[in-house]
Amino acid sequence: MSSADPQVETVVDLDAIAHNVRVLAGHAGDAAVMVVVKADGYNHGAVRVGQAALAAGASELGVTTIAEALRLRAGGITAPILSWLNTSDADYAAAIAADIEIGVSSVAHLRAVERAARATGTTATVSLKVDTGLNRNGVSDAEYPQVLTVLRGLVDERVVRLRAIFSHLARADEPQHPAIDVQRDRFLDAIAAAKDHGMQPELVHLANSAATLTRPDLAFDMVRPGIAAYGLSPIPEISDFGLRPAMTFRARVTLVKHVAAGEGVSYGHEWIAPHATTVALIPAGYADGVFRPLGGRIAVGIGDALYPNIGRVCMDQLVVDLGDNAAGVREGDSAVLFGPGALHPQRWADLLGTIHYEIVCSPRGRVVRRYLGDIAQRGGA
Repeated sequence: MSSADPQVETVVDLDAIAHNVRVLAGHAGDAAVMVVVKADGYNHGAVRVGQAALAAGASELGVTTIAEALRLRAGGITAPILSWLNTSDADYAAAIAADIEIGVSSVAHLRAVERAARATGTTATVSLKVDTGLNRNGVSDAEYPQVLTVLRGLVDERVVRLRAIFSHLARADEPQHPAIDVQRDRFLDAIAAAKDHGMQPELVHLANSAATLTRPDLAFDMVRPGIAAYGLSPIPEISDFGLRPAMTFRARVTLVKHVAAGEGVSYGHEWIAPHATTVALIPAGYADGVFRPLGGRIAVGIGDALYPNIGRVCMDQLVVDLGDNAAGVREGDSAVLFGPGALHPQRWADLLGTIHYEIVCSPRGRVVRRYLGDIAQRGGA
């Protein structure tokens, strides 16, 4: 790292994103690929990830809110975008004007889209999200007949266009769990019910990352991977599936100093030097996304070696033990918190009793994001 580099940053390898999309497309067979870039691309940067994914063969992008979708449009992305988690008073007019496909989960949502379409004089593109057993977002069994009846009338009037029917799996990370087949059967029933109302969706999709990689029978017309596009296995206990993690979380060493035997390090002196040693100060703490409970439990990669964190993780910093510092670690050196040369995000997740999704979503605050890879160079870093 150079003096021009920020003190703490995430580096996103867009070539890794492209590689992962190609891996997913290989598993998808003839099905199209929608890459999910919600939550600012799982904290990797939605616009740049979206551009890389589309360049690698994805055909569509998925987000939760209309605001996320509009940011993609503002970033120059013209590919189809689906937004599926909005309140019934969301700005559907803006979505319609930007040609955003709107996921509908209730009569109230459908009526809100209708009002916006009539007010703007533009046909809205909608997809029905049906609840097949996750019991979160999606049209319930009880309301589905009414939604279909209302939708039939709106399609006839050309107020809305039905593009797709989709759902989401609850236990896809357990590839042979019988609940998956139950959801598949309910999904097929929902599609059949729409056809009974005279509506043929242009496409249907169900598979998330785990199902894309392990259940080819659920590919339907399109798969909808999220976490796997970022190089993290949706079922790490089974395989990494040849995916490449795209994010590196790193900082610049700010200080190297000697600590005498018997001296404590960091708040509470939870670590006492058993002998004279050398320590390095890393300017990343829990305000930057390094979870406080990781104190004394992780290692940081500097050069070709891993050095243990000692003492508590603080708001702005943590300390690592360099021992005799035979490698000559100096101020300004790159210290990798997770990523190549250090711990995998899954290791942080295991230590914290969580999932790697939360780990890559954690860098924040003062953390600067930048991009690497041939795609980044072509598009500007």
